[in-house]
Amino acid sequence: MLELKQIYYSVPQKNSDKRKYILSDINLQFPDGTTTVITGHNGSGKSTLVKLLMGIEKPESGKILFNGEDVTDKNVTERAKEGFTIAFQQPVRFKGITVKNLIDMASKKNCCPKDACEFLSAVGLCAVDYIGRPVDDTLSGGELKRIELAVALAKGGSVFLLDEPEAGIDLWSFDELVKLFDALKDKTLIIVSHQNRILEAADRIIVLNSSEKPLCGTRDEILPQISSGEGYCCKIRNNN
Repeated sequence: MLELKQIYYSVPQKNSDKRKYILSDINLQFPDGTTTVITGHNGSGKSTLVKLLMGIEKPESGKILFNGEDVTDKNVTERAKEGFTIAFQQPVRFKGITVKNLIDMASKKNCCPKDACEFLSAVGLCAVDYIGRPVDDTLSGGELKRIELAVALAKGGSVFLLDEPEAGIDLWSFDELVKLFDALKDKTLIIVSHQNRILEAADRIIVLNSSEKPLCGTRDEILPQISSGEGYCCKIRNNN
């Protein structure tokens, strides 16, 4: 179980000594073996929340608990060792490093072609075409996004944090992306997304709203509310 207890996080306001709270008194639970989709309007703190969970950012106050252990002060490396894996909204490019290098580093072994093919095919890429390619500007945004997801699969873990995994993958069907989520059903899967198809694949949905407490519940409880816009400024994107 991953838990957030009374989390506060703020950023400095421009031309002011005051601070703006992005997240305020956040209390959330992410049960083991569930898929939770976090949605909400721009600036509501979705990506910030993921960074807090991964240890990239630290809350001003409150606690983050993982299986009852306080991990609030643990950094990214320490949380990775605890089983946390993240895929960013904007993947990083690495000059001089190949796709195979990344998969090897993530899995902590020299992967055989069969293993590398398994990770890449899971995200719709042919290992023959990509295994030796450098992770640089020659890759499109969509290719880079899929490679990052393959690397996340290679790393493994018990908690997967995916920030808008659908970004840039227009040529890869949402059905294939949802199949990837299904393959992680035994993990704690936390996804940031506005896409209706991904929201429909969730067990639980959390709607962040910077002016109100988060709306949290099962997919069947929350999806009708945000679809009708009941007090929440959250625009759901259809899969076109």
